[in-house]
Order: sequence, then C-alpha cells, then structure tokens
Amino acid sequence: MPDRPSAPPSDSPAGRTPGHAPGHAPGRPSPDEVRLYYAARPSPLVAATAIVLDPAGRVLVLAPSPPRAEAELPGTAVEDTQTPEEALARGLEEELGLSAPIGRLLAVETRRPGPLGRSLIAHVHLVGPLPPEQAGALASADGGPAGARWLVPEEAYAALPARLAPRLRAALAALYAGSLAHLVDGVPQPGSPAGLDPRRRTALEHAGSFDAASHRAARPKAVTAASVVFTDSAGRVLLVEPSYGNSGRWNLPGGGIDSDLGETPRAAARREVREELGLDLAPGRLLGVNWAHKPGYPARIRFLYDGGVLDDAALARIRLAPFELLRWRAAPVGELRALVKPSLRRQIEACLRARAEGTGPLELHAGRPADAPRERKGKKGTGEKKEKEKGTKGKR
Repeated sequence: MPDRPSAPPSDSPAGRTPGHAPGHAPGRPSPDEVRLYYAARPSPLVAATAIVLDPAGRVLVLAPSPPRAEAELPGTAVEDTQTPEEALARGLEEELGLSAPIGRLLAVETRRPGPLGRSLIAHVHLVGPLPPEQAGALASADGGPAGARWLVPEEAYAALPARLAPRLRAALAALYAGSLAHLVDGVPQPGSPAGLDPRRRTALEHAGSFDAASHRAARPKAVTAASVVFTDSAGRVLLVEPSYGNSGRWNLPGGGIDSDLGETPRAAARREVREELGLDLAPGRLLGVNWAHKPGYPARIRFLYDGGVLDDAALARIRLAPFELLRWRAAPVGELRALVKPSLRRQIEACLRARAEGTGPLELHAGRPADAPRERKGKKGTGEKKEKEKGTKGKR
C-alpha cells in the first residue's frame, strides 16, 4: 500500500510492540500506533507506485483484501537509505513475487497530510509491459497473488479509490505522451507536461496564467522524422526492414530529426541515409509533409524527400547499418500493400505521383491529401483491412 504503510519498520518502537489491540493480528502494531509513529517523524513520507502493464495495455490492480480496505496499485513505502526504484523492486518481489525491471518515472505526486499526519511524495514508475507468460502467472480471472487483477484502464479508474485513480490516469497520459506528470492531491498542476486536461490548459492560456516555462511544458508535443523516397531504374521503391518492431514490416530509409541539436529535416534525411545505407547523397526536393495523430500520443510529422533514381552501381554500394537494419529490397509499387503500413503506402504513392507530375510539396494527413474527405472504413467480408495507425517503435 504505497500511500498508507501498514506497519513501521520492525526496528522502530511501534514495530516492536509485543501486544496487539483486539481485532488485530498478534505482533502487528495497531492503526493508532502506526499513525503516531509516522506523525512523529520529521520528514514527508516517500512512496513508490508501480504502473504494471500486460502486453494488451491492461493495468494490474490489487483487490481489497485485509489489511487493504480499498483497491490499490502495487507499491511500497521508501525506507531508510533506499531509492524509490530499489524500494519498489523489493516491494513487488515481496508482495507479488514479481521480479521485473523498474521502468521510467511517469509521475510525481505530493499529497498534504492525511490519516498518518504526514505529507506524502509518491514516485510513479512504469513496470512492463510484462511478457505474456509472466503476466499470465501474476493474475488470472480468479485473481492472482494479493488479489491481483488485470483491468483495462477505464475499469481500473473505476475500481481505484479517489486518491489513486487520478494518479493512474496522469501516469498513463505521461506514458503514451512520452512525458512526465506533476500532481498535487491528485490534480495535475499548471505546467505539468502530461495529465493536464486540454480544456483547463486552454483556459489557463486564455487567462494569461502561464509563465513562459509552464507554457512550453504544457503545450502538446510532436515527433518529427525525415524519409527519402528512392527508386531503381525499373521504378521499384527502396525499402529497409528494421530489426525492431513487427517482423516483415518495411520502411523508407530515414528516421528521427535531432531537433535538440539544431538539425533540420533535410540534414536529418541525409544523415539517416548515410547511417542506414552507407550512401552520402544530398536529398532532392521536398515531395510532401505528412501529419499523423493517434489520440493520447504525440503527433508525428514526416518530411519526405526525393532521393531520385539509384543505378546498379549505387545499389551495389549499399551497406546496411549493423544491428538496426536486417535487409533492403526494391519493391514494385503494386507490392507495397503487403509490405508497409497503410499510411506509409499512401505517402509513398502520393510522393511518386508528385515526382512524376512535378507537383508538390504535398500536405498529407495519414497519407491522404489534407483537403480530401475522410474515407469510410472497409466493411466486413470485403477483404479490406482497417487502416488504423499504430504507434511505431524506435525512431521511425
């Protein structure tokens, strides 16, 4: 129980209490003894909370079970000289038998003094997603160790008490936004990079309530990338297969823009081609800019450049980046549907048309012209797949 430790350390006066109050387990201090012990300590309580995820994105929630009166997130108090990460690893092992790396910090929450008479600082860390076998052993439909259950986020919000549901909501927002949340008593603070309700952010902006630093932190972010469209003399498109992500899924040469180093999209395109293919070639003209967005995630902006036609000699000089790429191929346009994501296929086809017609740069949204009406999803039985954008791994 991260917010309300059930017992002080065993070497404390309260922890050594030999007797017990009626209704309490022998050798365990009473709630009043625990409260008095923590209230007498001079510093805030420090706790560590784990957001444990399974491969489907479900959240591990501990059901009410004595001495827990409410559903909880896995966690523990930080004692002595432990770091929050060390304490959390120990707590997960002791309570759930779970041995897993403690992931990145998702949120920090402070709470004013509560039942223990002490203020609280809670560090919230990601754990997982756990491998399927480990997740399955940890919790089942009947409940696992400590009443552990996997719940989809909306179910978890409803199951948790009011002091924990906002913490989980903000932590998941930070996870998918690639950011960090700052809460006080469950409320995301102005300037929190994640978790702040967009309507509240807009109201604060219109009221001029943000300082410059908080405004930068609270604004939504975008991930930028640059790719290059190469073809061979037969009009086939040069694709590369990454060593990460889904097997058999191909990409254009390219990758993330190091904007923190002042890198421009064009410079990033040239660097990525050099690093991935071993070819130092200046990109041609800009063919298109693609905007893609999935709710809860940063928008993704891709700059697509014309790489021109590679002759046989240039293709023979390709040397793939070790560990990052598995292989390359020149694919006919008609085979793109089976090789790349639907959005990327539309981007490539649009860029090839712009190159052939001498038009562009194009403004694309998920590979479609920005001013084009949205297409309806394919009906069942037609053999059409949903062209749903998924988050990509790595730097694509």
